[in-house]
Amino acid sequence: MSLNPRVPDFFKTIAFRLTVWYAGIFSVSSCVVFGLFYFLAAQTIMDQIDQELQDKAGFFSTVIRRNGIIGAQNLAVIEAQAAGEKLIFFRLLYPTGEVFATSHMSYWKDVSIDRASIDRLMHKRVPVFTTIRVPEVPERQTQKARIMYTFVAHNVILQTGLAMEAYARFISGFQKIFSISFGFVILFSAVSGLFLARQALAGVTAITRTANTITGSNLDLRVPETGSQDELDLLAVTFNGMLDRISDLVKSIREMSDNIAHDLKSPLTRIRGFAELALIDQDKPDDVEAYRAMAANTIEESDRLLAMINTMLVISRAEAGESDFKIAPMDLSEMIRDACELFVPVAEDKDICFTYEVPEGVEVEADAPMLQRAFSNLIDNAVKYTPSGGSVQVAMEVRPAAEREDGQEVFIRVADTGPGIPPGAREKIFERFFRAESSRTSPGTGLGLSLARTIIRQHGGDITVGESRGGGSVFSMRLPFGNCRNN
Repeated sequence: MSLNPRVPDFFKTIAFRLTVWYAGIFSVSSCVVFGLFYFLAAQTIMDQIDQELQDKAGFFSTVIRRNGIIGAQNLAVIEAQAAGEKLIFFRLLYPTGEVFATSHMSYWKDVSIDRASIDRLMHKRVPVFTTIRVPEVPERQTQKARIMYTFVAHNVILQTGLAMEAYARFISGFQKIFSISFGFVILFSAVSGLFLARQALAGVTAITRTANTITGSNLDLRVPETGSQDELDLLAVTFNGMLDRISDLVKSIREMSDNIAHDLKSPLTRIRGFAELALIDQDKPDDVEAYRAMAANTIEESDRLLAMINTMLVISRAEAGESDFKIAPMDLSEMIRDACELFVPVAEDKDICFTYEVPEGVEVEADAPMLQRAFSNLIDNAVKYTPSGGSVQVAMEVRPAAEREDGQEVFIRVADTGPGIPPGAREKIFERFFRAESSRTSPGTGLGLSLARTIIRQHGGDITVGESRGGGSVFSMRLPFGNCRNN
């Protein structure tokens, strides 16, 4: 069954949010650039106006030195007429603020004398500039004026004002350009942002489409990988890897289910057969021995079922981190010797040379029954699959730990001369219910090695398998330094 998820609202998508962010950042950046340009251009125009006013003041100073105050009065009228009486005006006044000469002031009659500017001029003796709005002038480009106060002679102050026509034209032009440009910037950034967002999220869309297509019966579909090594390509690689693991897990679960069904079917079939025989053989209703045999066989098969189920529970709980191992100090040397002595008679019956070499006094912190169960499984497999005339060797030694200079590790080796394990199956034999080709003719459930590795790993160690020098297999069990001490 394929999935058909609801299509998300465009305004709630990541592409829309990225578009808004891109357009916002681009627009703010454009505003900053326009603002900086406006400030520099306006400052340049203002400096030009101030320089022009200072040049006018220089003319007045020269004329006063040559022709006196009368010459300055005439210059004021001439300069105002030449430039335009609505563009510039001149006033000559005393430091007290009293005006004694002006140009034609009909347009500038409402421009007063700023006493604070005069005081500042008297104090600093440098030109003072102010910007004013010309009162009672209709709203137009020349509504602002730049005013300058400066000395043109001893105790003679020139107040001159210049209409900021160029400045006003610049402001008006800038506003129009800014409005048009900013609208274009927003539109361009939104369109390009949406395009880039969709391009960037194309890989996510492909992953989503693949995830929606995949079902329990179709795990072979994969997300196309571009090979660009960018984040989305790595996401696709990770997603495909996850699908590979899920596919392997589903396959493993199916195989496990088949194995469980098979292993449960055999004893249940035998139990049912015993019961059918007891019912069919009704001509001997008083044959107690027959019923006892049926009951014994039923108990034996039931015990086999319970053992398999309990083993599976131990493995599952341990892998889920819910094991209830009871860790306590134990004599590992004694445990291994006792286990080996139990298997010596079994090995002798099969004409197998069984030897073991175990040092004295090695103690570990472990769950003794569980550890004994894991070790017994290794010896049982070695004896079971070693043919007559072969050998099984058990050895234990304490070595310095590879992880720490001040720690120790216990190594236990179980080597046999059996048929051996192919390299491709050396990891699979630790999986639940897996049985190599050489072991299918022998009784077993395929849980012993899986249980042994689970128990050892719960103690912080591990089990590995390799090829024995004399042929066969060698299992190495390691307990880390944190779990052992040598007396």
